[in-house]
Amino acid sequence: MGRHAKLAVLMPSLTAKTEQLRAIKEEVLNLTILPLYAYRQKEGNLPVIGEGSHEAKIMLVGEAPGKNEAKTGRPFCGSAGRLLDELLTSINLPRQEVYITNIVKDRPPGNRDPLPEEIVAYASWLDRQINIIRPAVIATLGRFSMSYLLPKFGVTDFGAISQVHGRQFAAEADYGPIVLVPLYHPAAAIYNQALKATMFEDFKILKNL
Repeated sequence: MGRHAKLAVLMPSLTAKTEQLRAIKEEVLNLTILPLYAYRQKEGNLPVIGEGSHEAKIMLVGEAPGKNEAKTGRPFCGSAGRLLDELLTSINLPRQEVYITNIVKDRPPGNRDPLPEEIVAYASWLDRQINIIRPAVIATLGRFSMSYLLPKFGVTDFGAISQVHGRQFAAEADYGPIVLVPLYHPAAAIYNQALKATMFEDFKILKNL
């Protein structure tokens, strides 16, 4: 088998990736035992699976959808999303070239923090999304995605997000080496404007990568 043929076997096609991601959407939509399924149905919400390039080199992983996201099915489309767009623009990285998702795919009641059992219930879909898209860089947005993804990839001694935001952690995924970058969640700047300048500075690391 030639080199190009081997690569074709190893690297899933864009069509295959799209089908695999569509399968995840169908599973989340129809799994009635999910801890937030009943609340989704009651509120007329949509699950928020993810959005962006299926060939993305950078994946951004948040925590859980908010009100606007649950009504539209799109991640980061409210006020936090507007700041995220500004952050991406500041490093000349078009939003459509990254892939954006959350650990928890349904909105928790009242926009509360996701519970540990909710993270456990939804996390396997995030794991699959990572292996389908195969990003070289995963930026965690907020402490919940940081606390899940860093240990998942073998990084255990990292402290609080206030200590590690903007740092790089080299790790190994199933498909090869990756870099993990913990970042503040954009919503944090809505409540603490002093963090905004820090976020713009931290995002420069993505440009360098």
